[in-house]
Amino acid sequence: MNVEMDALEKNETWELIELPRGKKPVGCKWVFTVKYKADGTLERYKARLVAKGYIQTYGVDYQETFAPVAKMNTVRVLLSLAVNYNWPLQQFDVKNAFLHGELEEEIYMEVPLGQSQGDHTLFIKHTNSGGVIALMIYVDDIIVTGNDEKEREALKQCLVREFEIKELGRLKYFLGIEVAHSEQGILISQNKYVIDLLKETGKLACKPANTRIDLNHKLGEAKEDVAVNRETYQRLVGKLIYLSQTRSDIAYAANPGKGILFKRNTGLVLEAYTDVDYAGSVVDRRSTSGYCTFLGGNLVTWRSKKQNVVARSSAEAEFRAMAQGVCELLWLKIILEDLKVKWEGPMKLYCDNKSAINIAHNPVQHDKTKHIEVDRHFIKEKLDSGLICTPYVPTKGQLADVLTKGLNSGAFQDIISKLGMTNAYSPA
Repeated sequence: MNVEMDALEKNETWELIELPRGKKPVGCKWVFTVKYKADGTLERYKARLVAKGYIQTYGVDYQETFAPVAKMNTVRVLLSLAVNYNWPLQQFDVKNAFLHGELEEEIYMEVPLGQSQGDHTLFIKHTNSGGVIALMIYVDDIIVTGNDEKEREALKQCLVREFEIKELGRLKYFLGIEVAHSEQGILISQNKYVIDLLKETGKLACKPANTRIDLNHKLGEAKEDVAVNRETYQRLVGKLIYLSQTRSDIAYAANPGKGILFKRNTGLVLEAYTDVDYAGSVVDRRSTSGYCTFLGGNLVTWRSKKQNVVARSSAEAEFRAMAQGVCELLWLKIILEDLKVKWEGPMKLYCDNKSAINIAHNPVQHDKTKHIEVDRHFIKEKLDSGLICTPYVPTKGQLADVLTKGLNSGAFQDIISKLGMTNAYSPA
């Protein structure tokens, strides 16, 4: 607590004054947490003094509630580039990061009890020698990578001058994600996160399953009238969603040790796989779209999501999924252009539906496709410009299949191995 108070005073967070007439102060409280290392051992105890912002009124006491943080998709893109170009990965932590912001509003807070005194998150720099430095921020956690050692050191010294930072060395643990470096590449996993989740739910002794969901199981509303604690349920679903940051195999269904391995591969190719489970919802017959993208042979982004409207044919459903895949490829293109990283040839969009591919290449309007006219012209434009190509992939080679439906054990294991999923503790 004393360390926290010293930091608040050092950063001139507040000024002690008499409360002006007509002003209402907010209270404050202490929040205590325990921070653990990646292996589960104790790192340190933390105490934070926070204002009770929950008693304020939006639009009266404050306006802005949004603050940008790094996307995990961007983290995986940098990891793939780092392993392919042999860029080092450094990590820093900004102490008391929240104290460096400037408040636009005038806020009055009560004096703490017991004390007498009171977006964009990826930044890129290109050097004259052709080097590149990338800095990414998630609140107070920073990742730095790039191919210019002199500029990386200059950046570190700049951070030291502006903030009180802790140099954590080589990237090992970031936002609950473990990062392991080896001759094979970089492996990211959430082993400790899984163990903690199993402990919380009393499932620590459970046996692992060969697949994450039963074969052809359809997600829908629960038939059983079972009382569920809404808060607990929402918290657990949120934790499973966060777990899917390194576990693409559970994205549709949303064993300890599984993670994604980033390997160095020949050639930097941008490619995506898109698939759909046509009319798969037993509740409203909407289809589930899934896509996964690869950069330099490494899985970097993926998504599984029910479509917003009911598709009238499998080709229509597939076409909507293709449009989502193209959007993701275009986002990756922007990131690489910012980094001035070149990739090989047109971006590849793999699809296992020949009708959808034909619609994408055929400029003639049909009655059956006019309701997806915007998506059709969007994809056709990217095809004509040479940005993308749409090679056909057989169903057995459709890697996005795992994101749309339950598979048998053999097909499931085959796909997740191709996605780069591996066991951190039993390497091949």
